[in-house]
Amino acid sequence: MLKSRSGNKKLRVLTLATVIYFTVSGGPYGLEPLLSFAGPQASLLLLIVTPLLWDVPAMLAVLELNSMMPVTGGYYEWVKRAMGLRFGFYEGWWTWLYTFVDLAIYPVLFVEYLSFLFPQAQAYKIPVCLIIVWLGALLNIIGISPVGKTTILLSMVVIIPFIILFGITVFGTTPLHISAPSLKGLSYSSIGMALYTVMWNFFGWDNATTYAEEVEQPVRTYVKSMFIAFITVIVVYVMVIISTLHFKIDARVLDEGGFPVLGLLAGDKWLGNAIAIGGMAGACGLYASVLLSVSRVPEVMASDRLLPKMINWLHPKFGTPYISIIVCASVVSFMVLWSFEDLIVIDVTLYAAALFLEFISLLLLRIKKPLQPRPFRIPLPAWALFGMFIIPVTVFFIALSGVFISQGNSIKPALFAIVALVSAEPAWQLIRLRKKIKRDYEIVQKRV
Repeated sequence: MLKSRSGNKKLRVLTLATVIYFTVSGGPYGLEPLLSFAGPQASLLLLIVTPLLWDVPAMLAVLELNSMMPVTGGYYEWVKRAMGLRFGFYEGWWTWLYTFVDLAIYPVLFVEYLSFLFPQAQAYKIPVCLIIVWLGALLNIIGISPVGKTTILLSMVVIIPFIILFGITVFGTTPLHISAPSLKGLSYSSIGMALYTVMWNFFGWDNATTYAEEVEQPVRTYVKSMFIAFITVIVVYVMVIISTLHFKIDARVLDEGGFPVLGLLAGDKWLGNAIAIGGMAGACGLYASVLLSVSRVPEVMASDRLLPKMINWLHPKFGTPYISIIVCASVVSFMVLWSFEDLIVIDVTLYAAALFLEFISLLLLRIKKPLQPRPFRIPLPAWALFGMFIIPVTVFFIALSGVFISQGNSIKPALFAIVALVSAEPAWQLIRLRKKIKRDYEIVQKRV
């Protein structure tokens, strides 16, 4: 069996598929607000159509770029190669920011589902969140193989209760009945927030490429694993929404109580408890998997002298970027009080900007390096790729414009996300200034 740089076994198809599943989804937890935004008739329609327009182009782009450069750092290295160090920094900076926001969601979700079993847990929200944050960091420091094995176990805990729920839905005493899908009567701002909800529950395919050198036969393994993960995500989401629509649960009740309340309605307390335990498992798996991906990006950025050298230090025993992991966990520890809806808007906006740089990089590499080997190649010429990438860009701007015309507080996180995007340029200039000062100092020292 091949070994990774940390001495652990490299990830194979099934293990990588579960890590990708948790990086992207981790179960339908977080999908509950969709019914409030889209209503019963549009929820299923948006859930099926949005991934085809938003995810499939992203997955294809990721697979081709990863087949060209299956290296540690993934998307950061792709953008750097295609667009230069400055835009590589943009990619790393934006990804780092949105992942901090993303990681903060999962300990909070853990507490919410724990509270279904033990209502008094809400009084200990911060300590419980911090325990999840640092246990996930410890697991990542030990190595990639333990993370992969843990996600396999957690995936069963997450998925099995929803299979049971769907079985009750289909084979129960009440005939299955769902309204015809339609966007009729849905406001533009509601469509925007519904799209943001679905997009958030489907993004992160590129995150799993940052540790490509720790995957066995990465090109072939990523293609198979990503396909398995995508089908699993779609099937689980569709099953859950069908069950939700069948039992006609009130959108406000679902939004406040989560899917465990649906389990109570469909089965009994045991099913509600099982779904709540699955939510806790999903939150842990998501946190560990996403932390695994983001911790590799500061490591390679430090190698390019864009971040302090100490971030690039590897653990003497496990060979993992433990300083990077500790820095990420430290930042997340201060971000566990944000609201879920606001985090979704910030998350998707920052992620979309980074994803669009990857689209541009693929197009530029097709033009600059047409002969470079691509074991996985999208069977389209460059001009057709441009047309394919316009589709997810359009979906994103529909969502963003819907948020901006809304009358609620959704504008604030969208504005915050835009400010965060703009912050990449001042940060780049500060780094350039620091490097120039250091270089000038070294020149003076040599003269002395």
